[in-house]
Amino acid sequence: MATNSWDERYDRPDYLFGEAPNAFLAAQAERLKPYKNALSIADGEGRNGVFLAGQGLDVLSIDASPVGLQKARQLAERRGVHLRTELVDIAAYDWPEGHFDVVVGIFFQFAGPALRDSIFTGMARTLAPGGLLLIEGYTPKQLDYGTGGPSAVENLYTEALLAEKFAALDILELRSYEAEINEGTHHQGLSALIDLVACKPA
Repeated sequence: MATNSWDERYDRPDYLFGEAPNAFLAAQAERLKPYKNALSIADGEGRNGVFLAGQGLDVLSIDASPVGLQKARQLAERRGVHLRTELVDIAAYDWPEGHFDVVVGIFFQFAGPALRDSIFTGMARTLAPGGLLLIEGYTPKQLDYGTGGPSAVENLYTEALLAEKFAALDILELRSYEAEINEGTHHQGLSALIDLVACKPA
């Protein structure tokens, strides 16, 4: 999706997906404690990056929307945390090798298979040895619910797909399930979710 369409979606007084962190990410708070820095990809208006910063991490929030990143900085200021932001076309991001202790991607399913595979490779590359990877997305069953996410089935995740793409990591948790979510106006209701928690071998 083009940058300007995200700018248009974020150009509103409230937060499209709410100000609270994603529930899966918030549930990982204990796992985050040993780490020092984090990358939050496609972070939009910053709810997840701000949460990570609130856990004491030095966070870089990247997104393709300057409007989203401005709102992310405003949210960080209101919460009293420091959030670094960078305007990035994720297709051209350089993924600095072994740089981040924690890499987080929540609902970045605008990416079709080719871009998705490139992002997955980059996420694993930029993760430091011993680092933590956290991903949440939708499964194909989400098309039955229509409570958020893309309409293209090829952009959705299965356990087999994530297990294959991150086979070089130690997978700590990989599960698909259905749950009610309440994230702003655009992620509402019963949803078909998939979570991945993985660690890069030290």
